[in-house]
Amino acid sequence: MLSLEPVLQQKYVTLQKVFHDLGSVVVAFSGGVDSTVVLKVAIDVLGESAKAVIAASPTLPASELEDAHRLCKAMGIRLQVVETDQLKIEKFVQNDARRCFHCKWDLYQLLSRIQEVAGFQAIVDGTNVDDIGEDRPGIQAGKQLGVRSPLLEANCGKSDIRQLAQKLGLANWNKPAAACLSSRITRGISITKTLLARVEQAEAFLLAEGLTQVRVRLHGEMARIEVGPGEIAMLTDPARRLRLVATFKNIGFPSVTVDLEGYRAGGGN
Repeated sequence: MLSLEPVLQQKYVTLQKVFHDLGSVVVAFSGGVDSTVVLKVAIDVLGESAKAVIAASPTLPASELEDAHRLCKAMGIRLQVVETDQLKIEKFVQNDARRCFHCKWDLYQLLSRIQEVAGFQAIVDGTNVDDIGEDRPGIQAGKQLGVRSPLLEANCGKSDIRQLAQKLGLANWNKPAAACLSSRITRGISITKTLLARVEQAEAFLLAEGLTQVRVRLHGEMARIEVGPGEIAMLTDPARRLRLVATFKNIGFPSVTVDLEGYRAGGGN
């Protein structure tokens, strides 16, 4: 029995009931805290009637896939990895305001086939209360395909989810928010494997330098760096600045800038 304050305890009970009523689920797992809580509660309630699936693609950083494997291993859960490639979807590559819709439609169609083979009742994702009202076309794709969102149904927001994750002993309870690499490329610029690889390399460098909340946004050939407001000063350290500029130019960015407003969700829109 978790020790939770009354309001969160009721949300947790509701979350458990959602899974109990569903009976069997395929969890769209990303390795983020939201889908990890969904997976953990699903496994606790349903056992082997809950399946974790992650889609490996050019838009998913290798480090995120590695983290997902570590999380599932720690929970004693087998993670099923399926290969997909959004770069084969013309409407996704066009990178307009509906990009996320096409990505999620592809993902949920793939998970639907896994669900059908397994004979499970539903696909579930990590959508929560704080996602509603944001620019999230991917949520529309999920709704159209009947994907369930247990956190949303239990009225859980991000703060609730992090508290639950900590109480459930999940290692990533305080992990910074993540998003697919394509979100770094300015709308209207075609998404390519080369651009995704540049972003992944640049962000990996910044994380290795000790920064935690990182985005490298592409504007033509310029890289705009967003980090947490409290970490901006780290980028002005003379030695780190020189390493950063040299590394980014070597990756393929002739121009590098730091956004003084700092990281904010949807900063690439």
